[in-house]
Amino acid sequence: MSDKSHNQNGFKFATKAIHAAQGPEEITGAVTYPIFQTSTFAYLEPGKHKGYDYSRTANPTRKVLEENLAALENGKFGFAFASGMAAITTLMLLLKKGDHVISTHNLYGGTYRLFENVMKKFGLDFTFVDTSEIGNVTGALRDSTKMIFVETPTNPMLNLTDIKAISEISKKQNIMHVVDNTFMSPYFQRPLELGADITLHSTTKYLNGHADVIGGAAVVNDENLAERIGFLQNAAGGVPSPFDCWLILRSVKTLAVRMRQHEENALAIANFLENRKEVEKVYYPGLPAHPHYELAKKQMSGFGGMLSAELGAFEKAKKFAANLRVFILAESLGGVESLLCHPVSMTHAVVPKDERLEFGMTDGLVRFSVGIEDIDDLLEDIGQALDNM
Repeated sequence: MSDKSHNQNGFKFATKAIHAAQGPEEITGAVTYPIFQTSTFAYLEPGKHKGYDYSRTANPTRKVLEENLAALENGKFGFAFASGMAAITTLMLLLKKGDHVISTHNLYGGTYRLFENVMKKFGLDFTFVDTSEIGNVTGALRDSTKMIFVETPTNPMLNLTDIKAISEISKKQNIMHVVDNTFMSPYFQRPLELGADITLHSTTKYLNGHADVIGGAAVVNDENLAERIGFLQNAAGGVPSPFDCWLILRSVKTLAVRMRQHEENALAIANFLENRKEVEKVYYPGLPAHPHYELAKKQMSGFGGMLSAELGAFEKAKKFAANLRVFILAESLGGVESLLCHPVSMTHAVVPKDERLEFGMTDGLVRFSVGIEDIDDLLEDIGQALDNM
């Protein structure tokens, strides 16, 4: 890597997305950083190599991705993983038996499944609360609390948590504060700037944005914490392939323009749905009616491409999905194509009914991942699907 690739801190976001850690490759001058598709690197002599020995431990393509993502989050140390869940699992390995975690109660179903059905078996204890109410967090604190895990906005109810307020609590109590920033991407929200210790992503989603890679990432500022995560990344081994890293690097270059279009389309759809009699409620932080609208304006630079709507009953949601022509019924999110998800039967099927109903996730709720297609086509598609529901 050339020295130029390390000198991007003065640039704005869209420029960093293209250039941070991605100067022309030293040997060939390749403008697009190469795929180092190798598992093994030669030693110069016993005990001495050129910085790489085995690709689980480190790989040049992965290193560039990690440095690029760290720059976008205005962090110092980045770590890439084979999936978002691999990233979260590795962060859980920072804890030990008997440690207590306070977590957002409305979060991705896969995260809930990991905490409830896997990590509890290893002696970790979890309390799920509505972290949008700071009193719920302080009320759940214990002497054994070692981590506060926040997803904001939440999936799929789009509730927001005050990252700065939680960070102040965590610092006073010497507790790690983790923020899942997948829904916003670093383009719209940078938790480290608000005091969080760790920001994480499913890079499958907006960072890659093309529905062709599974990946995850974590970014930190603290050197000691970075050393611990780096050790666990290597020891547990949940790392991405060089080719997957290259695909994400390719995609991040267009992150800024994609996120602007995602938001523009999502806001138009949210306003459209608010005026449809078939829709009982719209959940989108960019609407003034959203209970956390002011917080959204304060801690985010935009409102993102995710929204949910209450249609009133499962049969209505099912018929609405069947009527769509452009939106694809599928899990995942953050891609250039628009998707519709029915959380109760898809992404959040693992969450017990009584728990999901506590935060409003009903059988009639649908979640939109709004893509970057022509907005007229998206609105026409939703309109005709509602007309025929």
